[in-house]
Amino acid sequence: MFDIRNVTLKREANTVFENLNLHIGAGEKVVLLGVNGSGKSTLLKLLNGLEFPDSGELLFEGNPLSKSALKQKQTNEYFRRNVGLVFQNIDAMLFNPSVYDEIAFGARQLEFDDVDARVRNYAELFGLTPYLKNVPFKLSGGQKQKIALACVMSLSPKVLLLDEPTSALDPASTAKFLDIIAALPITTITATHNLAIAPRLGERVVILDEKGKILYDGTSENAYEIDLLTRAGLII
Repeated sequence: MFDIRNVTLKREANTVFENLNLHIGAGEKVVLLGVNGSGKSTLLKLLNGLEFPDSGELLFEGNPLSKSALKQKQTNEYFRRNVGLVFQNIDAMLFNPSVYDEIAFGARQLEFDDVDARVRNYAELFGLTPYLKNVPFKLSGGQKQKIALACVMSLSPKVLLLDEPTSALDPASTAKFLDIIAALPITTITATHNLAIAPRLGERVVILDEKGKILYDGTSENAYEIDLLTRAGLII
């Protein structure tokens, strides 16, 4: 699904990634662990075509994922239809006058012919049906997070990129969300530093150290050893 080959990304004097290599196959459920500042969110933005490397190669389904590629209308529409990102800062995603319009926005832009059915299906799934006429900004943080998830999932993407997706959810909503993710037959890449929920988010774990280097890439069976998590700064 994704190939990251020798990617280097710098921001002013800081190097976020240097010669980063990562392959993510179709259908994989990947947990991306690391402390704040390790590059988790930036990596998701690279995979979503919102940032681009200074050098190296980034591929989606074997095709270059670059500024020039996404300037082509057909390529851009296909990519945006199939790769969805839920930001950590949910307020950055919400700009429509109602919850209904928020969930419907992406499907309308991509000219789906079943927009209303998609909106109502995902509103029901996330318990948002009573709020469809409400202004999103006036809802709670947890409700906003559910709206953002519904917005992305309503497009039926091949890939779901999630940045701390349960940070504003209560325990009951978190449990339901984890069940939903587990049942999805698509590629999911979830960035988190919440070790309590990480084992339920995927079988494959990628751990970044504080300098954005891959400290571990393997099965969840060996990912949560104390020495490894200590080296990553995730526990003391």
